[in-house]
Amino acid sequence: MSQNSVMKESTLDTVKATAPILEERGTEITSHFYKRMFENNPELLNIFNQTNQKIGRQPEALANTVLAAAKNIDQLETILPVVKQIAHKHRSLQIKPEHYPIVGENLLAAMQEVLGDAATDDVISAWEEAYGVIADVFISVEKEMYKETEEQYGGWDGFRSFTVAKRETESDVITSFYLRPADGGELPIFEPGQYITIKANIPGEEYVHLRQYSLSDAPGHDYFRISVKREEGQNGQPDGMVSTFLHRYVKEGDTLEVTAPAGDFYLQPADKPVVLISGGVGLTPLMSMFNKLVQDQARPVTFIQTAQARNLHAMHEYTAKVAEENEQVSYHVCYDNVTETDEQDPYIQKEGHIDTEWLRSLLPEEEADYYFCGPIPFLRAVNEILKQDLDIPEERAHFEFFGPAADIENA
Repeated sequence: MSQNSVMKESTLDTVKATAPILEERGTEITSHFYKRMFENNPELLNIFNQTNQKIGRQPEALANTVLAAAKNIDQLETILPVVKQIAHKHRSLQIKPEHYPIVGENLLAAMQEVLGDAATDDVISAWEEAYGVIADVFISVEKEMYKETEEQYGGWDGFRSFTVAKRETESDVITSFYLRPADGGELPIFEPGQYITIKANIPGEEYVHLRQYSLSDAPGHDYFRISVKREEGQNGQPDGMVSTFLHRYVKEGDTLEVTAPAGDFYLQPADKPVVLISGGVGLTPLMSMFNKLVQDQARPVTFIQTAQARNLHAMHEYTAKVAEENEQVSYHVCYDNVTETDEQDPYIQKEGHIDTEWLRSLLPEEEADYYFCGPIPFLRAVNEILKQDLDIPEERAHFEFFGPAADIENA
């Protein structure tokens, strides 16, 4: 992946020299970039989650990526994991090579408009050259992903029609949708933890909207299952347009357009015990892993689920039943608020938040692999406990952000 020979030495030096100003004003540049691009190319609005735009997560994620590219422009192979993570999302959203010139034009213009005199001709020229190389890297990685996805058993290119075979209420805010191919064809064997993209044609909206939802059941069935939380918006935050649409309008028998599974957060092959730790709807990719582990009966699994309260907790009865029937399964629940009724349930064991001592008391004695998913504050807290308090090596602690990736320690 090293592209050093493609770029002039002066380009490398100039791009690296811009890193400090990008660190300081990167989010300002990328926020302006998105505003500019959507004004000039409104057809791209459907690709991006507008909630993440409004709360600033998408501009921040792009700013972090641009900064990483600037700092490592002379050794791009070091950011290959980031490239692959983004490429999975791009493939799922159907980002194509023709989109990259649009992004490049608006990004360079945003740099000029925000930085003013600091964006000299030399700086813009260097970034234009660098962007071309970086775009080629993404296009190359994504081309291979498109090819693999289409050629795998049961795979397809683009969007495929699925019928909503069943809706199932999981909690006051989470509903599962079982999706079967409308053509009656086969499904690919995805990796437990991956996601799909749903195309939503929302009444009254000019453009379709695309959203990625984790698959919440094990691979190998004749359906895909997604379990969607209805995001109503709190504390001044915008609501989830697509999740609200799915909950209110999509019924059994309806058709949804779906892309093939993608994502780099999934159950890794190993023989160690597995610890799954979820916060709220973060249980969805972990439930896919859990069901696969139970099917295989090869690895002990500890599943720790947290939620605000029982009425907001999805799939509790199911998980408890599986734990009762399988000796290698250990199941534990923590709620923000525990009622007298909850206290009668042997699996609901803690009120408040996960802490170091409680977590330590639940973990297997032998070395294990850890997977955790949930809201950003939850991810930060669990990450800190695992790495700082329990000395879990980074390579054995895997986590997933819903939405744009971020620096877990500073998010």
